[in-house]
Amino acid sequence: MLAIFLKTLPFFALIGIGWAAGRLRFFPEAATEWLTRFVFYFALSAMLFRFAANLSLAEIFDARFAAAYLVGCLAIYLVATFVARARRIPATEAAVEAQCAVIGNTGFLGVPMLTALLGPGAAGPVLMVLAIDLIVFSSLITLIITGAREGHLSPRIFKALGLGLLKNPMIVSMAAGLVFSAARLPLPAPVDEFLTILGAAATPGALFAIGASLASKTAERLSVALWLSFAKLILHPAAVAVAALWIFRVEPFAAGVMISAAALPVAGNVYILARHYGVAPQRVSASILVSTMASIVTVSAVIAWITGA
Repeated sequence: MLAIFLKTLPFFALIGIGWAAGRLRFFPEAATEWLTRFVFYFALSAMLFRFAANLSLAEIFDARFAAAYLVGCLAIYLVATFVARARRIPATEAAVEAQCAVIGNTGFLGVPMLTALLGPGAAGPVLMVLAIDLIVFSSLITLIITGAREGHLSPRIFKALGLGLLKNPMIVSMAAGLVFSAARLPLPAPVDEFLTILGAAATPGALFAIGASLASKTAERLSVALWLSFAKLILHPAAVAVAALWIFRVEPFAAGVMISAAALPVAGNVYILARHYGVAPQRVSASILVSTMASIVTVSAVIAWITGA
């Protein structure tokens, strides 16, 4: 495990530098927002497009893989929802807590780190996990919160969901890359080099932005944050491992990538959704902070188990 820990340490060190810069106000919140936009709309999109353009749909989508990940996620989603409702909190807050328990930082942390640690072959499974998180679970929380508030689900909600997905640069870049791949069009050398240079900014930029954003977060409601971090870092990868390895018998390498992705800390976009809907943003903030700090050890442990290191 020590060897894997030392390999993951530079990734978390970049997060630490971003946190220090934000904490010292050397990198203010406005700067973090603009850096995040650059990574989200440009650097990460370039990386995802290049990955997808060099993969076939069969290398990304696998029905057994998707089923295993969905079953593992839904199991923990239901556990987190049950625990939340047992504390007599509203359905909207329960949905946000369930989101914390199953949505990891796959885009900003998982894509660059797992492809670097596990090799280029990890790109397809990681993109599949990212697509399921974005399409299925981001839609699910929107439906639950909107339905709970309005008392019904109208066509307007589904239209807004569809438009939101079409405007998401990560989904658009992956889809565009797959279309390019399906057409069997080779990337011209200057285009490939451009995407390589721009995509290379995704890893340091995303990790620095994660750290800088954590500087403004607090560990309020620590008991709930500890529970949600435990659910995300321990229960979620465990449930995905059971589904992938024993129920659906997913190919071992792809299953390992899936489990590693499930072990990632709570994603920042959960906070964005919570703040957008005004539902427990501080609780989510604390969960992101605690899970990211703890993941320095837990992610290394999971990857070491997967790789046998």
